[in-house]
Amino acid sequence: MLRPYGEAYGFDLTMSGVEFAHSHGHRVVRASIASIPFATATFDLVTSFDVFQVLPDEVEQFAIREVARVLKPGGRLVLNVAALKILHGRHSVLSEEKRRYTPKRLEWIVESAGFRIDRLSFAHAAILPILLPVRVWHRITAQNGTVEAGESEITVPSAPVNAAMSALVGLEARALRMFNMPIGSSLMCLAQKPR
Repeated sequence: MLRPYGEAYGFDLTMSGVEFAHSHGHRVVRASIASIPFATATFDLVTSFDVFQVLPDEVEQFAIREVARVLKPGGRLVLNVAALKILHGRHSVLSEEKRRYTPKRLEWIVESAGFRIDRLSFAHAAILPILLPVRVWHRITAQNGTVEAGESEITVPSAPVNAAMSALVGLEARALRMFNMPIGSSLMCLAQKPR
């Protein structure tokens, strides 16, 4: 999606992710966000979607500093993370989630690396009424209080359901251009590295 605006690169921790990206014509290398294999001040924009919540606490700080390092002065960061601890469920266990963020924690992490936050909002509010009862059910039905990993939440739903959910998220994306969401399953942050 970023190719029309300039050169776009990516990286993935897994070889299967890199191979999948290559098979679709994307420039992706295998790497960790805690050690980004690009030179200092290389990029105008860095994006990270649903990565930080799976990082151990001790890696979280390295990762945000690495993002700052590879950005040019004045460069932008778009960071999406999982939100609302109540939404911890089978998907969280499957992805080895370490935490779900609050706005305050995300703000602290981003600002600790020297970024200035331009915008911080919840996202995916439109699907929250669907996610919340499912995730609460996961915890209620957990064996001995331990939620088991489950792949059902990462499978693509039937075409009509997928289209309806995509339409909901699309409408929300338009609304997010005008105002922040008061709640949602994710937090989205737009920040800038000082010049």
